[in-house]
Amino acid sequence: MTNHLFSLVRDGVPDSAKTAIETPDGRRTSYADLIARSGAYAAALQAAGVAPGDRVAVQVEKSPEVIFLYLGAVRAGAVFLPLNTAYTPAEIGYFLGDAEPALFVCDPSRRDALGEAAANVGRIWTLDAAGGGSAAEAADQAADAGGAFADVPRGPEDLAAILYTSGTTGRSKGAMLTHDNLASNARTLVDYWRFTADDVLIHALPVFHTHGLFVATNTVLASGGAMLFLPRLDPRLILSLMPRASVLMGVPTFYTRLLKEPGLTPETARGMRLFVSGSAPLLAETHREWQARTGHAILERYGMTETNMSTSNPYDGDRVAGTVGFPLPGVSLRVVDPETAAVLGPDSVGMIEVKGPNVFQGYWRMPGKTAAEFRADGFFITGDLGKVDARGYVHIVGRGKDLIISGGFNVYPKEVETEIDALPGVVESAVIGLAHPDFGEAVTAVVVGGAGCPDEAGVQAALEGRLARFKCPKRVLFVDELPRNTMGKVQKNLLRETHAGLYRD
Repeated sequence: MTNHLFSLVRDGVPDSAKTAIETPDGRRTSYADLIARSGAYAAALQAAGVAPGDRVAVQVEKSPEVIFLYLGAVRAGAVFLPLNTAYTPAEIGYFLGDAEPALFVCDPSRRDALGEAAANVGRIWTLDAAGGGSAAEAADQAADAGGAFADVPRGPEDLAAILYTSGTTGRSKGAMLTHDNLASNARTLVDYWRFTADDVLIHALPVFHTHGLFVATNTVLASGGAMLFLPRLDPRLILSLMPRASVLMGVPTFYTRLLKEPGLTPETARGMRLFVSGSAPLLAETHREWQARTGHAILERYGMTETNMSTSNPYDGDRVAGTVGFPLPGVSLRVVDPETAAVLGPDSVGMIEVKGPNVFQGYWRMPGKTAAEFRADGFFITGDLGKVDARGYVHIVGRGKDLIISGGFNVYPKEVETEIDALPGVVESAVIGLAHPDFGEAVTAVVVGGAGCPDEAGVQAALEGRLARFKCPKRVLFVDELPRNTMGKVQKNLLRETHAGLYRD
């Protein structure tokens, strides 16, 4: 048996001397280096006592070393667990306590702050953006020992990664992704989006998220292409790199910010063949403006942490603004009545359900939750409301869950509300997502305040350090009471309607 996911990379290598990753400072990593370096990390993990099936949790800044570590964990048979760099020590403590990793890798600058959160982790390594730290040192030592690493055999159904995702109740859930969940989706996207070894991707996405780590990285490596590996979104740098690149993957924020750059012209984008957007809804206005400015139609697709990519607008054919295209090959999608589960016809809005090799195995240590989210015939209930039109295009019209997607990141309202409600003088709060031209949705708090309640700036200041920045409200509004239905439930839909234009003013 081979290592199912890593064989995807091995099979995709067109030429071992070819560049796989290049950073803005000119550092280039060939495919031979990629294989050697990931092998060194795999050997180091083994030497540290990481066994097949053990979790390796990672919260570090973006760098090529993170990719080597990810692939090394896969090759060692471990389960890779990336964590958002914005998570606070309190949040990290929950993830580490739930996942019980054998090893935790963090930035050296955060080692002391995370000490208590990681108190029960057997081993802690450090890794910085420059590729330094004990993790890199361990890999160097393993490399000095010589010999190519023999990949740990892993089959299609073995776990490759766990990604934590927000839900509607309780704390974040760990979505268990198998080797074939990731490998099959990458192979499908290589074919559907026409990737070849000649492609060069501008990679400006974070690598703790399914979009940047799996959709972008796995697809490029499976095709034998190259990545221009940026530490973060930098519109002017992206524009300067377009003449050397062929593909850009981003969230809607990428495109709204690039549209503000006067240097974005048809000539600048002339050599590009594909612009992909996902992780949050792309406004039809942004789609139209981008096509007018560049001559290219953005390809919008739909996926989730639990499902990888499920649908995509076509590579050849109409990329319809406001839709997420068709189900990908091998993926089944249906729209059902949320109450009866009866399958609905064209243009009828209901709950979107999907089934295919891309769909995750279940939630980590939550068998009851897993069972509740799957139908008896294997379809996963996404929690997203949508419809399929007469042409077969899928439309996402809303979410049955109160999940907010801001800048491509999931925000669970209850978690934010709990922190706000704990502030002195706050009677209650409701957190909603409102349309935002830059972030897709902006986290917005509506607060009922009493004596001693802090003002807007005071609430925002109090949440700093308690919540990751992307979870903190962009605005805090104050009302005398929250709207409720006859059962006493807060009607967030009315709040969203009332304040729909808040960020357009």
